[in-house]
Amino acid sequence: MPGAAPTQTISESWKWVASLAEKDGRDITPPLIMGILNTTPDSFFDSGNFDSVEQGIERGLELLSEGADILDVGGESTRPPGKDYGTGSPAVAADEEIARVIPVIEGIIAAAPNSVISIDTVKPEVASAAISAGATIINDVSAGEFDEQIWEVAAEADIPYILMHGHNPAKRVPVDQIIYSDVVEDVSTYLGKRIEKAASRGVRKIIADPGIGFAKGAKDSGHILRELGMFRRLGLPLLVGASRKSFIGRMLGGVPPSDRLYGTIAAQAVAALNGAAIIRLHDVRPAVDFFKIFAALQKSPLPFTEGFREG
Repeated sequence: MPGAAPTQTISESWKWVASLAEKDGRDITPPLIMGILNTTPDSFFDSGNFDSVEQGIERGLELLSEGADILDVGGESTRPPGKDYGTGSPAVAADEEIARVIPVIEGIIAAAPNSVISIDTVKPEVASAAISAGATIINDVSAGEFDEQIWEVAAEADIPYILMHGHNPAKRVPVDQIIYSDVVEDVSTYLGKRIEKAASRGVRKIIADPGIGFAKGAKDSGHILRELGMFRRLGLPLLVGASRKSFIGRMLGGVPPSDRLYGTIAAQAVAALNGAAIIRLHDVRPAVDFFKIFAALQKSPLPFTEGFREG
C-alpha cells in the first residue's frame, strides 16, 4: 500500500493514545470516547441545541462528567451534500467559526483544566486560535486538502492531528455521485498518501479516520465499517465516527437521526471489534456503559462489583 506512515509517526501516535488511556488507569480497550460538541445552528443531529456560550460550556462539562475522554468542539457543520442532506451545510467564515468555538473552549478549560479538547476545523487560523485557548488536538475532516497550512499548525504545536478521508468543503461533491472501484482499497490508498505528506511536513502524531458517511453512500459506509480491520495496515490508531449517521437510518428502514441510538451502538461495537482506538459520538453515557461491559466480558475473572450476588 503506498504512503505508509513513518515508523516514528506510528510510535508517537500510539504513545499518545496510550498516555490518554492511562489517565483513566486503563489500557486502550475499550476505545477512547470522543464526545461531539457542536456550536453550530445547522448540524444534522443536535443543531441549535446549544445556541449560547453558556449552554455550550454546560453541555461540554456534562459530556466530560459522563465519561468522555476527549471533547471535539466544532463551529462549522460538516453535513455533506447528497439526497439525505440536500445541498449540505453552508460555508462559515473563519472569524465566525472562531467566535463560536473559542469562548466555549475557554469556559470548559476554566472549569475543568485537565480536559482534552479537539478542535474540529479545516482552517489553520481557527486551529491556531483554538490551541491558544487550550485545545490539544486538531480534527481535520479535509485531510489538509482545504488548506495544507494546517499541518504547519499541528507540527508547530506538536499535537495529535486527526486526518479524515472524504470531506473537502471547497469541492462540495454530492455523496450520490462518488463511485469507488474498491472503497476499502481506494480510501486506504488515499489516507496513506495524505499521512505520508502530513508526516513529511512535521506532523508527528496522526490518527486516521476513514470518514464513514463522508463521500460515501450507505452501502460504502457499511462496507468500510465491516472491513475496518483492513485499515490497520496504515499502522496508525483509527478513529471511527458513525454516530447517528444516515447509513444507520437507511439500514433501519429510513428512521431519523433521533431514532438511531441503538443502531449507533451496534455500529460502535463493530468498530471496536475491528480495532478502532477512538470512537467519536454524540451519546457519551450509553457508550461508556456499553464499553464497560464490552471490556469486562473480555477479561477473566469477570470484574463484578463487591457484594454483587450472582444468580
